Amino acid sequence: MVSSHAIWHLSPRTNRPSAHSERRRTGRASFLWGSVTMAGPAVSVIIAAYNAMPYLTRCITSVAEQSIGENALEVLAVDDGSTDGTGTELDRLTEEYPTLLRVFHQTNSGGPSAPRNKGLDHARGKYVFFLDADDYLGPEALERMVAMAETNGTDIVLGKMVGVGGRGAPTSMFRRNQPRTDVFSSRVYWTLNPMKLFRRDLLERLELRFPTDLKIGEDQLFVGPAYLHANGISVLADHDCLFWVEREDSGNITLRTGGSEPRLRFLPRVIDMLLEQVPPGPGRDHLAHRHLTVEVQQLLDHLVHEPRLEQEKALARLAEVIAPLWHEGLNDRLSAMARLRLHLVRHTMLNELLELLRFEGALGRTGVSTPVLVDGGRAYARYPFLRDPARGIPDTCYDVTRQLGVRHRVTRAELRGTALHLAGHGYLHRIATEDVTTELVLRERECGTAHRFPVTHTATPGLGKEEDEGRYGYEEAGFEATVDITTACDGDPLPDGLWDIFLAIGAQGISREVRIGGKRAPGVSGATRTHIVASGEEIRAVTLYATKPHGNFTLDIGERKHEVLPQLSLPTVRWAPGSPTELEFAGRCTLAAFPDGALAILLEDDRYHTAVFPARTTSQPGGDFIVRVPVTELPAGLWTGQLRLGPWVLELPPLPANLAPAKWRRRGLPWYAKPVADQGGEFALQVARTDLIRAATRRLKP
Repeated sequence: MVSSHAIWHLSPRTNRPSAHSERRRTGRASFLWGSVTMAGPAVSVIIAAYNAMPYLTRCITSVAEQSIGENALEVLAVDDGSTDGTGTELDRLTEEYPTLLRVFHQTNSGGPSAPRNKGLDHARGKYVFFLDADDYLGPEALERMVAMAETNGTDIVLGKMVGVGGRGAPTSMFRRNQPRTDVFSSRVYWTLNPMKLFRRDLLERLELRFPTDLKIGEDQLFVGPAYLHANGISVLADHDCLFWVEREDSGNITLRTGGSEPRLRFLPRVIDMLLEQVPPGPGRDHLAHRHLTVEVQQLLDHLVHEPRLEQEKALARLAEVIAPLWHEGLNDRLSAMARLRLHLVRHTMLNELLELLRFEGALGRTGVSTPVLVDGGRAYARYPFLRDPARGIPDTCYDVTRQLGVRHRVTRAELRGTALHLAGHGYLHRIATEDVTTELVLRERECGTAHRFPVTHTATPGLGKEEDEGRYGYEEAGFEATVDITTACDGDPLPDGLWDIFLAIGAQGISREVRIGGKRAPGVSGATRTHIVASGEEIRAVTLYATKPHGNFTLDIGERKHEVLPQLSLPTVRWAPGSPTELEFAGRCTLAAFPDGALAILLEDDRYHTAVFPARTTSQPGGDFIVRVPVTELPAGLWTGQLRLGPWVLELPPLPANLAPAKWRRRGLPWYAKPVADQGGEFALQVARTDLIRAATRRLKP
């Protein structure tokens, strides 16, 4: 059977068919850019089902109602010897969806691999999506994932997963959309379940099937090689695609398969896969990080409940398994707890490992952070056996210097004149504010040049009392700083550039830099405010603004991102009310401040006379302003002009053609001022004495 299917891309919702029933009937994608003819459906959804009631019905329905349309889909459901009515429900659903659903019944295989393989053997779709019978899809999931694969030419698409019923879903790889990435430059390897969209050509080219001799971990030996050989991976993070359900009876297979033995069966094979397919180096280390933390910790969580003899055997086997993957260079990638855990595993220190696991459990229950020992400018977590001579565990297993949390808040951030004023607090979590050495740092974004400035340390009594049960005190964490941009560069003005603002928070010989502004007091504005300041003999633009999306403060000096002229406008010119010989220019200035008298209109005539008329703000800088030009003071001539603010120049708007002439007397003689047309759309004002003879002649003409 040959059918026509669409290639999909995202387009505005208003372009979609309004009725879901029409999409379901025709199978037309609502995100359509063209069509191609292909044999078989666009997506084969494979569902391995074992005792999946009552979740199965919602699972199948969520596929049938996909916005991509039924004609673009096939569902291959494999009943793996269920005993709870799953098979009967599947047969009923085939009557409801006869063109969508194909059902296969088989004796129980003991795991999801065999039913998934059977579905894959019968799949005809360009893409394959594996869906567990407990879970369900968001309405547009497949449409959006296919669109992303087609748009970017990628072989695998990860759709955002959402935990349901208390089940934790992976999050680190779904912080943003990634149109095209790979396992080495992203976090996609941290989700190795198969609930993803795969290009079927990739799976067939690699001859990938799920191993049937494993109860758990079979997905890692399928997804891992697919990741490594994929021509690009996409991540769809801005739409909830897969709802990952924790069953009320905890019947999910990964939740009911306990013990260390099943994990010790698949982990060596996964590690062998990495050793064979990924050369040594940062790439392999990036992937190893996942297995040396996630898999090792999960295995140990099961080991702690086993008999002593089984614990000893499992630990010895685990040490042997991870040995080829681990090396000293991995330490920088690992947390201190992971380093300590792996040290105890590698040296088969069972008693110490069990004590550490009990310590971790208590730590998780209390939520209180572990105290640290500060020595020689390094911080060491007081985990079990720190500097215990009987164990001889190296300090590197406890070093948390790079992991120390930084707490900071800005309570003042403003420009006044040429000075930047900042205040707030900053401290290192778990490090008492003794021997404080905090500094303010301005760093130019492009060239990296940095200037450091001392701060005034201020008292912060009670700070930190609401965290960690008040165990740690930060009584001297406050700071105040003033930076004059005219002298900030070793006595010279700060050069033009984007100067990001950091706080180098220091105490007890430890220092950490952090950008500030993202956390600030309610009264501290992050609004963009441009100041025009006198810097030496120059007038310069200085903008304090909060970056997006994080809200950190940056100084823009020299209009790198924030130009001055768009913040000036002069839309209106007329004769001033009540003063018919004064031109009134009404303007708008959104600048935060500028020097007195700096904003003015400059007029120049055809004889090189000039006249300057300063602006008068109607309220405060940053609002409306007016400039009045008494034309009676102008010598005769053709006058043109500009609005000037130091080096910034804005051409004056042309005078309205219907503006009546102004008339007055100077030394008893009549004068006038009137607009002049045909000046290229620019402001032009003719000031002259009235020619009495010509005027009289005009009056005498019939």
